[in-house]
Amino acid sequence: MNSSKHTELANHAWSVADLLRGDYKQSEYGKVILPFTVLRRLECVLAPTKDKVLETYERFRDSDVDVSKFLRRASGHSFYNVSGLTLKAIAGDPGHVARNLLGYIGAFSPNAQEVMERYDFANQVKRLDNANLLYQVVGRFADLDLRPEVVSNHQMGYVFEELIRRFAEQSNETAGEHFTPREVIELMVNLLMAPDDDALTVPGVVRTVLDPACGTGGMLTAAEEHITRHNPNATVQVFGQELNPESWAICRSDMMIKGQDPENIKFGNSFSDDGHRNGQFDYLLANPPFGVEWKKVKDDVEHEFATLGFDGRFGAGLPRINDGSLLFLQHMLSKMRPVVDGKGGSRVAIVFNGSPLFTGAAESGESRIRQWIIENDWLEGIVALPDQLFYNTGISTYFWILTNRKSPDHQGKVILLDGREHFAKMRKSLGDKRKYVTPEQTSEITQLYCDALHVVQDPEHPLHAKVRVFANEDFGYRRITVERPLKLRFEITDETLTLVRESKTIQKALDVEAFTAALKPLLGQVWPTKRAAWDAIRTTMAEAGVDWPSGAPFQKALREAIGVRDPEGEVQLVKGSPEPDSDLRDFENVPLDEDVEEYLRREVLPHVPDAWIDHSKTKIGYEVPFTRHFYVYRPPRPLVEIDAELKALEADIQVLLNEVTQ
Repeated sequence: MNSSKHTELANHAWSVADLLRGDYKQSEYGKVILPFTVLRRLECVLAPTKDKVLETYERFRDSDVDVSKFLRRASGHSFYNVSGLTLKAIAGDPGHVARNLLGYIGAFSPNAQEVMERYDFANQVKRLDNANLLYQVVGRFADLDLRPEVVSNHQMGYVFEELIRRFAEQSNETAGEHFTPREVIELMVNLLMAPDDDALTVPGVVRTVLDPACGTGGMLTAAEEHITRHNPNATVQVFGQELNPESWAICRSDMMIKGQDPENIKFGNSFSDDGHRNGQFDYLLANPPFGVEWKKVKDDVEHEFATLGFDGRFGAGLPRINDGSLLFLQHMLSKMRPVVDGKGGSRVAIVFNGSPLFTGAAESGESRIRQWIIENDWLEGIVALPDQLFYNTGISTYFWILTNRKSPDHQGKVILLDGREHFAKMRKSLGDKRKYVTPEQTSEITQLYCDALHVVQDPEHPLHAKVRVFANEDFGYRRITVERPLKLRFEITDETLTLVRESKTIQKALDVEAFTAALKPLLGQVWPTKRAAWDAIRTTMAEAGVDWPSGAPFQKALREAIGVRDPEGEVQLVKGSPEPDSDLRDFENVPLDEDVEEYLRREVLPHVPDAWIDHSKTKIGYEVPFTRHFYVYRPPRPLVEIDAELKALEADIQVLLNEVTQ
């Protein structure tokens, strides 16, 4: 089925919006359209075995045996329905539509009923019935042909995606809550599994796949199809978890239709209610929400971090509260299979925006997480994607590919691949999606990623400039604190006297009014050293009968009041060593493989010879400055060219103005 066909089916389903207008808000259309689409699909899938199921039900309904297993066997699926009704029959009895429809839903197996419950379907039926719309809505969906021989499971996924995209647009979903376009999923799965393609062809191969933010299950479906395309006899078990009830319901029903175990698709928040606790998987992939805060699960996450450390999922650190992206990655890495005697291990792929590459200073939560990943040699590569690929956001995105079983030639290395120019313009935008990746470009990027180590060594390769390979330690740095001495001169002015008068410490030490009165004869005087200033002040205080307070706090406060920063001033000492000037303090990031003192001599001392490094404040940080490594300088256009363009625009404007005034 081509794209126009699945759009036609989605249009048929969405045409129900014409009926709902007025009684439902636009943002509520999906609450009716999505569950009815799922219901109609389930009905179409079960239709060929309906008679056999009803016969089996009649045979065993009064017996003591567990009839459910016989009904599943009769239906040929993991779900069934024991009602003789259909949507067409229900629509044919206008006087009893609500009662019959709810009875029809109640005749489904418990796992299918749970799907409809997540849509709050019973309340929607009641609401539609009260608005006298239920009969028409049921009739509209009864005419929708979603038989598997007409609409494959793969294509049904496209229909669901199109409906969900429209629902998301009508609901004004945030940019972080988006659905992944199919071609982006295909590229992600290719990059995740391409290095394993040979292993996937082994007879009897069994693979498990997890998506902890599975949405409607598009990534799980693509991963399964990739594996079975290489080996039709492979056994693929998919697992997922989803927080959004509508998306969960679609994914769960999709798994039922495909013969997967629907119990593997868990409902709930992966952080606070891990549905696959202690699970380990061969492949893990996800497109978690971008820049979404994790405040709702803050207590659970922080408790696990504090009590379990690395025995839990978040031992490496916690990112800032307004972006849980790196929590998702830690969650996934905790479910990698260990490598034992060269066997086992997992591969992980995740979609991020640019923030996880560099957000967070040295020793922040984000930096510690990156450090933990890179020092464990799990980061295999990062691929930059074109912007405007997603429906609800136009921001730039990246694939992170990770594994705990790098091949020997990849060990200790990280691939950076710039795929930002690999796109085609769409004829018509879909929300914020204005670009897509063609199948040919998907193949090219995949091959380039697989050949990266060779391409980077071949300057003649046409895509050589799109690949960089770095050692793990290239992403680490020391954040050093560069200090310069505090240099002061000392003076009594109206301004410094005001500071003396306002100092709380000086007020506590003596009678501040008497003190400032004693200092007034010194107005206008300047001393190059603290000793000279103190001697003069002591003398005038003695003459005025004001005692010099004992203790360091008074002297420190007095210095802060009458000391003035001066590049030619006296260096202030603390226990014989220069006191650092906080106003002149600077920070530098020095690569891990470089000696910081050598860096100081080369980069700092030629400009400020009195600087030094406070090694007690040195911190280790990790970041991936992706765009810096692929930056290409483009000189500004010549002024003559810009001037000519401006003059041409002025001429065009003048022509338009003349047309208006005539």
